[in-house]
Amino acid sequence: MDELSLQKVPYFFVIDFLSENVEIYQENEIEKSGLIIDFQEFSNTKETHALDKKVVWKSFPETLESFKIGFDKVQKNIRLGNSYLVNYTRKTKIETNLTLEEIFYHSNAKYKVFYKDFFVFFSPETFVKIINGKILTYPMKGTIDASIENASEILKNDKKEKAEHYTVVDLLRNDLSMVADDVKVDQFQHIDFIKTQQKDLYAMSSEISGMIKPEFDGKVGSIMQKLLPAGSILGAPKPKTLEIILDAEGYERGYYTGVCGWFDGQNVDSCVMIRFIEKEGNQLYFKSGGGITHMSKLEDEYQEMKNKIYVPIH
Repeated sequence: MDELSLQKVPYFFVIDFLSENVEIYQENEIEKSGLIIDFQEFSNTKETHALDKKVVWKSFPETLESFKIGFDKVQKNIRLGNSYLVNYTRKTKIETNLTLEEIFYHSNAKYKVFYKDFFVFFSPETFVKIINGKILTYPMKGTIDASIENASEILKNDKKEKAEHYTVVDLLRNDLSMVADDVKVDQFQHIDFIKTQQKDLYAMSSEISGMIKPEFDGKVGSIMQKLLPAGSILGAPKPKTLEIILDAEGYERGYYTGVCGWFDGQNVDSCVMIRFIEKEGNQLYFKSGGGITHMSKLEDEYQEMKNKIYVPIH
């Protein structure tokens, strides 16, 4: 990645959660790879027809008791002081009459990728942008059902959501400081509206920026290596929290919560691979979760994990 970015050669990259698999595609290789990408700065989508069927969408979440097993492991570690924020995720069986490609074409999201017969995601979350030597990140933490009265105010003032948001902002400010100078929080607790077929949600995000340090200038690979895994889907402190996640979740995240991005020869736009549907054999799975702190309540976290099993098709 460094080699190509130093030579200013455009490419698309995909990095899994544990940074064990890194895939790089130059522009002319994307088509052959079976990837269809729809980012703000880059898209190789084809013309598509309106969806002429009623969407069937069923999810089969695990029981509360099953969810509780990992949740309790996480809470125990938080009480022991090993972590103060753990992003706990689950894998849920889903059934739909949509193909992964149809989900890709008909869902609305800032970032969408379809990887032939493997996965599709429709992510609202930017990881980092690099624009003319400036690096920006937009951690997203905290969601609420938009139909609740005064939902955005409730979200902004919810103690648990607020603590989670502060933690992630702090974590990412520290992360950016490894590769950038003059790191600052430009926007704090900004509320975004997300429309989905199941329900409308509000999500809370902030903006943090800095100027890339000279030794990282043009080295996109080195920057990603320093920053990954993404703090917003891991927790803090990172090394210990990763151990807790691997023990509590009991399944492989794979590419889910990894990052992918487009380098256009000068600038980078990348996203966190969340809102993620994966195919295993003939079965589809939706991977989702949320941040757990010492204030988290089992039932609320279980509900949040289920709330996120949606497809943004109207």
